[in-house]
Amino acid sequence: MTAPGLLSVATRYLFFTGKGGVGKTSLAAATALVLADRGGKVLLVSTDPASNLDEILGVELRNSPVPVPGTTGLEVLNIDPEAAAGRYRARVLAQLDPRVPEAKRAAVREQLSGACTTEIAAFDEFSALLAGGGDAYDRVIFDTAPTGHTLRLLSLPKAWTGFLAGNTGSASCLGPHSGLEMEEARFRAALDSLNDRSLTTVVLVTRPERSAVKEAARTAQELTELGLSNQRLVVNAVFAASDAHDEVARALERQGREILADLPAPLATLPRDEVPLRACELVGLPALRSLLTPGRDAPPQRVSAPPATLESFHALCVLAEDLARSERGLIMVMGKGGVGKTTLAAALAVALAGRGKDVHLSTTDPAAHVAETLAGGLLSLRVSRIDPRLETRRYVERVMATRGATLDAAERALLLEDLRSPCTEEIAVFAAFSHLVQEARRGFVVLDTAPTGHALLMMDAAGAYHRQVMRSVRRDAALRPVTPLMRLRDPAYTRIVLVTLPEATPVSQAAALQEDLRRAGIEPYAWIVNRSLLAAGTKDPLLAARLALEHAQMARIESGLARRIFVVPWLTEPPVGIAALARMTAAAPEVYPSGSGFRPRE
Repeated sequence: MTAPGLLSVATRYLFFTGKGGVGKTSLAAATALVLADRGGKVLLVSTDPASNLDEILGVELRNSPVPVPGTTGLEVLNIDPEAAAGRYRARVLAQLDPRVPEAKRAAVREQLSGACTTEIAAFDEFSALLAGGGDAYDRVIFDTAPTGHTLRLLSLPKAWTGFLAGNTGSASCLGPHSGLEMEEARFRAALDSLNDRSLTTVVLVTRPERSAVKEAARTAQELTELGLSNQRLVVNAVFAASDAHDEVARALERQGREILADLPAPLATLPRDEVPLRACELVGLPALRSLLTPGRDAPPQRVSAPPATLESFHALCVLAEDLARSERGLIMVMGKGGVGKTTLAAALAVALAGRGKDVHLSTTDPAAHVAETLAGGLLSLRVSRIDPRLETRRYVERVMATRGATLDAAERALLLEDLRSPCTEEIAVFAAFSHLVQEARRGFVVLDTAPTGHALLMMDAAGAYHRQVMRSVRRDAALRPVTPLMRLRDPAYTRIVLVTLPEATPVSQAAALQEDLRRAGIEPYAWIVNRSLLAAGTKDPLLAARLALEHAQMARIESGLARRIFVVPWLTEPPVGIAALARMTAAAPEVYPSGSGFRPRE
């Protein structure tokens, strides 16, 4: 079954959200394309800093609507956080009285330089579309960031309207309070549109995978608490085996069937559509049109010839041994959402702990699954999570206990009011992240990061803090600080592992993330290609058709994208628990089936 239900009941605003890697972008683009093909005027908006809409639609994204070639009535818009922040700063600074001294202007510019300003500026443009900015279109479809980031985005209208209603002070961390007041009516209009069931539908996208379904259920509950109760479930990539004797195919179908038969309560009552797994990469208009059209197959996709051997690829046990040669350090596991970062971070942490190392496994992902992945005994491994709400409460308490200690009652009230700003959370989370970076001086810290867009905001915060410290150093030559960014740039201290799947979009996004890191002076240590069907071994016709695409992506990675490459097969049983995670870093014959015909180097 495809998704005719969604297409027939589509409201004016559609938000596609879900765990990274479940197919939000493909489904959002396919929905927009079909609705435009039916004669509607549609705007497709990306709010994901790591969006790949440009790749799948074949059009360069801009911060203003761009027509999609080959369509009638479809335009695409990318909300660029940095460009939005530039415009927001200019508006706020323009409101300053011309008589304000330069020192005061400089202070305001400094207040407006942080990552939280970037977030609220992007949100400001997002809210404008909900408050009348999209009136020229029949429908506005949002391709959002993975769920943790999206939940924050959708909670901001309520958070900022509440903050503005109660904040009578003259400044906030975003600069003059008037810079926010001028947007208050827009925020309230956005909140009204989000809560109107006749206008807005949130499309929860999942795959028939346990972690994706759990996250969709958690998201459904949190969205309901925010007042967004008009929700619909789309299950993407539903697989039916064609070869009854293929162990991998049968296991893949069985896992999906069992998961969908036992959906959590928040999902079980939602209207549901299912979209079958396709043999092709969902890149280009023909492939996207086929996704939601029953009986319509995408034209065959031409792929490059596979290499004769994959000699650059190593088994995961080699990476574990490489890392274990040190006694301490920071290991950051990064990548597009849904590629398996949490599982692989946990597997590496278990491997190091099993070799007698002192290991702290933590996550910065708002939708973390570390505890679930490590079900069972934890050996000597310490596990934690940077909980944004908890870190924010601790940060506010510290500020009130230090800066607030010398203030009178009225001044303390103003300070506490200012700390109610939603972007205080960004500062608090960065402080906790910095503490983890420093902790790696004494042992191993394995950090499971949020999906790439949110992780890069953390890197931006590290860069902003580094620049601020360096300005202080120039004023006082006696200072010899070591900032988090300096630690991240030190290859002897930090090893960044990029995780991808052997598919076009995840590989492209890993390559883009690598370039972003390099621009920040950070060189990734290794790539891991996860869930390889090639390494698992399968002869099912549909899965075998996807192997040619996988070969092409393996060749692409091997041709120069990565210097160290490791591969993990698709596993017939999800690796949950200490024993299963330990097997992932065991010697290759224990992990790679004899029928795969693929042997990574050890």
